[in-house]
Amino acid sequence: MEKKEKEENHSYYNKIKSELNIYARKWALSQLEVIDDGRESCVLKAISKQYGNVILKKRETVKVIEDEFNTLLEYNGRHFCKVYEAKLENGIFLEEQIQPGTELIKETSLDQRLAVFCSIYKNLHIEPTNQYQYSTYYDWVDKISRYMETREDHKVLCMHMKKAEKICNELMTLYPRKMLLHGDLHHHNILQNNHNGYTLIDPKGVIGDPIFDLPRFLLNEMEEKINQDLFEKINYAITVIGDKLEIPTEIIKKTFYIEMAMAECWMVEDGEKACLDRVIFAEKISNTEITE
Repeated sequence: MEKKEKEENHSYYNKIKSELNIYARKWALSQLEVIDDGRESCVLKAISKQYGNVILKKRETVKVIEDEFNTLLEYNGRHFCKVYEAKLENGIFLEEQIQPGTELIKETSLDQRLAVFCSIYKNLHIEPTNQYQYSTYYDWVDKISRYMETREDHKVLCMHMKKAEKICNELMTLYPRKMLLHGDLHHHNILQNNHNGYTLIDPKGVIGDPIFDLPRFLLNEMEEKINQDLFEKINYAITVIGDKLEIPTEIIKKTFYIEMAMAECWMVEDGEKACLDRVIFAEKISNTEITE
């Protein structure tokens, strides 16, 4: 009974279970276990007869799975997990399972988390084989900004998003490189490997200057209480990153504001409750002011 109830909680898994079984047989997988089950995506761990410990991913939106797979293929195991098999037209692929796979968020020392992040970020980014097969970072900014213009119930947040879009345009003039970014470079996607290092997973695959791969990490350092202690913590993290990576702190602060505005606007788009206070906090960090 407990097993049945557990399976019923995995709605997308149940919907595609028969399809997954086909690939499990095709790719000689055993001991499949659901580790993440969203509305339109499912992630399982398994044992492969050929590859050992693996991750099986299936997404409803084929473009998302294509971008992730192609990004991993381009990096070819450098900093990222390896990919093994795929049926992209069906939104499914098989990749390396990182062992032991401890997320960076488990590291209790802020200084150590920052050290790991900065060491990974250095020399991470590469030029894509074909930049036009991916979305750009500005595509993300523009798309959510246009969406927020339709939401009369979130006028202040929309104002922030428009300001963030303007800042993004300004930064793109200063930092115009078109590199292949991770797009979601935060603690949960940085896993400890069995070589006493860290490996990246779950790239979004997006084109832009590497500075736009900085702010997701900072967003993950946010806490529930927005207060002076948090203000000092985020400022400290930005200072350390700036020093280690030789990037002006005012630039990092601006990317933090852009990313925070997008994050809360995406909450609105997903039907969730946005937190305007987080955007105002990021505005304070960036020393930018919203003007009409």
